[in-house]
Amino acid sequence: MQIQEQIESAIRLHGSGLVDDTRFLLESMRPPELAVLLESTPPKVRSVLWELIDEEEHGQVLQYLHDDVQAEFLQNMDTEALVAASADLDTDDFADLLQQLPETVSAQVLASLDASDRSRLEAVLSYPEDTAGGLMNTDTITVRPRHSVEIVLRYLRLKKELPETTDTLVVTNNSDEYVGILPLTTLLTADPTVTVREVMNSEAKAISFDLPDTEVARIFSEQDLVSAPVVDADGRLIGRITIDDVVDVIIEDAEEAVLAPAGLDIEDDTFAPILRSAPRRILWLSINLLTALLAAWVISVFEETIAKVVALAVLMPIVASMGGIAGTQTLTLVIRGLAVGQIGRANLLFLLNREFLLAALNGFLLAGLVAVVASVAFNDVTLGVVIASAMIINLLIAAISGSLLPSILLAMKIDPAIAGGVVLTTVTDVAGFFTFLGLATWVYA
Repeated sequence: MQIQEQIESAIRLHGSGLVDDTRFLLESMRPPELAVLLESTPPKVRSVLWELIDEEEHGQVLQYLHDDVQAEFLQNMDTEALVAASADLDTDDFADLLQQLPETVSAQVLASLDASDRSRLEAVLSYPEDTAGGLMNTDTITVRPRHSVEIVLRYLRLKKELPETTDTLVVTNNSDEYVGILPLTTLLTADPTVTVREVMNSEAKAISFDLPDTEVARIFSEQDLVSAPVVDADGRLIGRITIDDVVDVIIEDAEEAVLAPAGLDIEDDTFAPILRSAPRRILWLSINLLTALLAAWVISVFEETIAKVVALAVLMPIVASMGGIAGTQTLTLVIRGLAVGQIGRANLLFLLNREFLLAALNGFLLAGLVAVVASVAFNDVTLGVVIASAMIINLLIAAISGSLLPSILLAMKIDPAIAGGVVLTTVTDVAGFFTFLGLATWVYA
């Protein structure tokens, strides 16, 4: 409610021309709230609000914006403004901003940095954005196994400040190879005279640089991690991942689960111009049109049967709809299981058998009910038997399709969250219409 009230106040103040009051409102908001405010306003209002936000806050606000809105502001910023905006950003967040810029502009920004900052940024930029390497930060404190706890404590006091979300120190050897971690709780309670080797946790596993970000999120969730070291192919420490970055991955995955089936991108600007949004949506609308035409063609094949038994046209949507819903339930369950690592080759057959039996049970119960209603409504027992049989068959097809489609699409390197719903709907519609009308043609012939 609070952020919605702030959005309403900002739009109202902008409309009334009260610049000082608008600026005062913006100063009272935190960077994440400002990002939500900017994304919740039309482009013209958004540009005015951006100019009223303190320039020192620009970098912090930019990191919370979705790509489309972020790019809108970045393209109007010069190199000096970009460097100034990134002064308080973590290396991984700054790298995310640079990836939204044209190569020529990002090269200029990198050239303007000092050697140390440029080296850290280039290290992160060298890895794909959706991997542990692209997710990591380079602000890692390392210690050697031979050092005593007392020396480590002195070292930390000299630094005076620790990187945010530091719950462990990373232990490496002289070749910077990962050895283990030293939790701060252990460091503070250990005997000052013992060495790091004696109190460190050598069983804690580091994360490989090429691990997908969704797998990183799963590891953090399973092990309740706050941070984790990242190593390269040779086992050398190259950075660490913190929980705040993992939360971003989890939120993005959740948003994608909602938007992807509709063919929408999580980075889309809600208030983007019509001409920019139309091409993005027309692709999936076109695919859906083709699948609808396929289903219509199947119906047209049985045109004579429908003309003789008009009740078929009334009952057709029931068969297709029931199959679509049942298939979507199975598809969603399987996609979730694949995402959290619960489903693989070893147990997919068991799941298929379970969903098949579940569809059969629900099919017989619901088909019996529909058969009675159809028989009474149209005074035709044969019609009741036909629709009941078609429903059972389509529910079984939906269960099999929903169970196997995600694995098939993944094998084809297609995201099942995006394409699964479209393919499944096509299968259940075509199968439902063909089964129902085919059985009716055979019976009434």
